[in-house]
Amino acid sequence: MTVRLRAHHLLCMLTFVGEGYTSAFTANYRRIAERLTEGEQIELVSGPDDICAPLLDEAEPHCVKASVIERDAAALADVASLIGEEIEPGAVLVPDANLLAKLRRNFASGEIRRACNGCEWRDLCSRIAAGNFASVLVGHP
Repeated sequence: MTVRLRAHHLLCMLTFVGEGYTSAFTANYRRIAERLTEGEQIELVSGPDDICAPLLDEAEPHCVKASVIERDAAALADVASLIGEEIEPGAVLVPDANLLAKLRRNFASGEIRRACNGCEWRDLCSRIAAGNFASVLVGHP
């Protein structure tokens, strides 16, 4: 199986420590974090993904708003530049130790954080990155 992720969630997964929008969202994200830590592949998707699933029943889920789609575009461009290859929806990535370390290093330095501009979780993620990604639930920093 693969975990379906939108591009900006490639960044969010780096700092996930178990906090989220709702208890259902957090429980779902914890299960996804376990799958990613076990090495399950990531399929990039356009629009709502496996992490978004618990929020899609809301009257106006933020997962489909233009600002989130813009966040995806910024993350996709930054990650593609970092790994040195074009990636787009349908691409498959393996969240191994090397990829996670490279993403975390460049996230912490700010190199791949354009997608974080305006995000309500930005300060939390910045603190987690500054703390060397202690207690994250995806992979091992």
